[in-house]
Amino acid sequence: MQRRIWPIWAYYVVAIVVFLIDYASKKIIDRTVELDTERIPVLGDFFIVTHIRNSGAAFGMLQGGRWFFLVITIVVVVGILWYLHRSYRTGSGLLMFALATILGGAVGNFLDRALFGEVIDFLQFNFGSYTFPIFNLADSAIVCGVALVILDALLTMKQENNSNGNEEKPHERPV
Repeated sequence: MQRRIWPIWAYYVVAIVVFLIDYASKKIIDRTVELDTERIPVLGDFFIVTHIRNSGAAFGMLQGGRWFFLVITIVVVVGILWYLHRSYRTGSGLLMFALATILGGAVGNFLDRALFGEVIDFLQFNFGSYTFPIFNLADSAIVCGVALVILDALLTMKQENNSNGNEEKPHERPV
């Protein structure tokens, strides 16, 4: 694995930046967009800024599960912090960055749930007659972070296969 160029505190800065961007965006939406009624088209009917409150999880599942989500988020955040420190010496910079983005997003949604019992969601995408569940920037950071963790795992597997001499070779046809 490659040695990271960044010191570990830099990954905490990434998490803080993700958290602050999410926090600021939610405050702006809360103060400027009318709850449940106002829709601001950004790209026609495809991308619309709206303002809803979500007391559930992704896609509005488990509405009203405030304490469940708070406990789960604490467990996830502790796990990420543990894994970030455990993997710092051996993990890739991509993995560390991914964990930092997940951490920032998780803390962003945690703060809303802890203070208000719900999160502010405002990014709405429509695909024809289908409306994708409305989400926020913390959700985006978590999804992007998870995608980067998967990418890092795939790259690590490929690198390990190549270094062990297990790389795929083209099949030869008998002559």
